[in-house]
Amino acid sequence: MKAYLLYKDQDFDFDANLPVNHSDVIQDLELTTLLQAMAQGDEFLFETSKRVVLTSLDDPEAIRYRQQVLADCLAEPDILREMYAVALGALKDKRGLWWGYSSQYPSSILSGAVHQLEAFFNRMKELRQIADRHLEKFHSVGLGTLLLTLQHELDDEYFETVNYHLEQLKFRRGALISMELDRFSNGINYVLRSSGKANSSWRERFGIDRRSSYSFTISPRDEAGANSLSEIQNRGINLVANAAAQSADHINSYFTMLRAELGFYVSCVNLHEELVAKGLQPVFPDPAPFEEVRLSFSNLRDAALAIQAERPVVGNDGDADGKSMIIITGANSGGKSTFVRSVGLAQLMMQCGMFVVADAYRASVCGGVFTHFIREEDASMTSGRLDEELARMSVIADEIGPGCLMLFNESFAATNEREGSEIARQVVQALLEARIRVVYVTHLYDFAESCLHQHAASTLFLRAERERDGRRSFRMVVAEPLSTSFGEDLYLRLGGWLGENANVGKRQRAPGQRQT
Repeated sequence: MKAYLLYKDQDFDFDANLPVNHSDVIQDLELTTLLQAMAQGDEFLFETSKRVVLTSLDDPEAIRYRQQVLADCLAEPDILREMYAVALGALKDKRGLWWGYSSQYPSSILSGAVHQLEAFFNRMKELRQIADRHLEKFHSVGLGTLLLTLQHELDDEYFETVNYHLEQLKFRRGALISMELDRFSNGINYVLRSSGKANSSWRERFGIDRRSSYSFTISPRDEAGANSLSEIQNRGINLVANAAAQSADHINSYFTMLRAELGFYVSCVNLHEELVAKGLQPVFPDPAPFEEVRLSFSNLRDAALAIQAERPVVGNDGDADGKSMIIITGANSGGKSTFVRSVGLAQLMMQCGMFVVADAYRASVCGGVFTHFIREEDASMTSGRLDEELARMSVIADEIGPGCLMLFNESFAATNEREGSEIARQVVQALLEARIRVVYVTHLYDFAESCLHQHAASTLFLRAERERDGRRSFRMVVAEPLSTSFGEDLYLRLGGWLGENANVGKRQRAPGQRQT
């Protein structure tokens, strides 16, 4: 049996390597905050969610397959958690039982496998009971197929047959083994026989009928005889012991995969419940093929910030359909970094089959999300900030390819504006020529203005809104770049001076600042 909850026709490879750039993506998009909310303190759920989120799907139909499974899970979270508990319990049962794989004796291997199989089949009965009670409540192909399979393949006849064979393998009446003799009278071709019909009749036991078999008893002190008999038994049950151990391994693999795949959906339900508790109503995005070049959203919010914030987070609207680049400029502390993070997180969440924190979100799938955000100064002074930025960009250039999404946040601003703008222009031009979509937050006016002249038709220009009194609304509006980032607003907010003006000697205050 297979779970097939993350893919329609294959298991998820939880042992596959993460993308080379995963550390930068986690840091720049503050993905750890999201994963912690999903895991709720469970390390296994954290690692499982991280692998699924960072391993993006690039097929809209595959994304919708997961969305349908997740919709069922959100509608019936208690049943989901009950199934997860069964899978988790099966793996805990295994750890609690003595297991004879390390033994060289087939009898020990068989005994351990039988006990393990008994524990597993008790858990499989629980899954079957869940399927019997709740099948009609699920509508997705993934969960519906899983529960139907549990019903059809784990029927009563199956469990009766399994119980019979497991009881036989305990050899309560001894093991019946046949063998042949070679020319030297050595035993060969050992075969374990069913002992179901090997019992002698009552007439034979009382000596009335002729005996059909003969027996002998080994003295308790006959160590050599006992060893010989044990060797004969081990040879006879060797094939069966290996088969039983393999069966236990297969069922263990099934529960391992089931726990992991259900665990991702449990994590999603955890996150959804936390967001709803904050008054948010996440929605399922609408994925589109890469060729359509779509990106539009309504009231899109930064999921990580929404989890941490005590007050409602400001959302943004945007329509970049048909645009290969978005340039965001505007006031300092105006929400630009938060906005680009919201786009990156929404894209990752969409492409792993999750919901997004927005009223609506439609985007083309991409081959991978790459980030290049500003970093703190290197405290060791082994390299300058610009050197570090260029080194990171070089690593990205080796990995990124057509169909990917590249997110920049104040990149290449560590040098003067002329040089920084030229570097940005050349990097962006190369990315666009490679059919890579770009979202760029920048204070480099020279760079932004050149994009306005060279890529106006294919670029959406957004600006962080600043109200007349200098306050920030944290909304992005469609507007051309300005040559100022209004840094003096922050200066005044911190109590700075504007200099001599008509009110000589009077200190200029930021809005709401008290006169001192």
